[in-house]
Amino acid sequence: MTTNPSTSAQPTSPHRTLGTTGPAAFPLGLGCMGMSALYGEADRAESLATIHAALDAGVTLLDTGDFYGMGHNELLINEALRTAPAAAREQALTSVKFGALRTVEGGFTGYDGRPEAVKNFLAYSLQRLGRDHIDIYRIARVDPDVP
Repeated sequence: MTTNPSTSAQPTSPHRTLGTTGPAAFPLGLGCMGMSALYGEADRAESLATIHAALDAGVTLLDTGDFYGMGHNELLINEALRTAPAAAREQALTSVKFGALRTVEGGFTGYDGRPEAVKNFLAYSLQRLGRDHIDIYRIARVDPDVP
């Protein structure tokens, strides 16, 4: 750790606390949406290499959505973390958006923020990610039907 010259008593770190009590994360995160064909064809090997390079560079936050590539993105992150060095795997934070409803063709049909739906989305995300928790979990858009 280095010290901040303006306040030499306070150590500085490249990591920042999320919110007031959240986990510490590297200041930049990696958005993984484009790795699941939402912007056109995606290359699996290149996507895995990109996640590994980000982790190697100190990035700790991997951002995804359970609806990115109909779950493909979470499976990709699972594979990348399984094949990453243990230290990077342990430092990785997952940020998952949920609630977007999609058609088989990939169109969006709305959002579902009902508690029972959220529990269902979470169960599938945990399974696809191969993790026992998700560090940041948030609805993709406010569901106007849920107070």
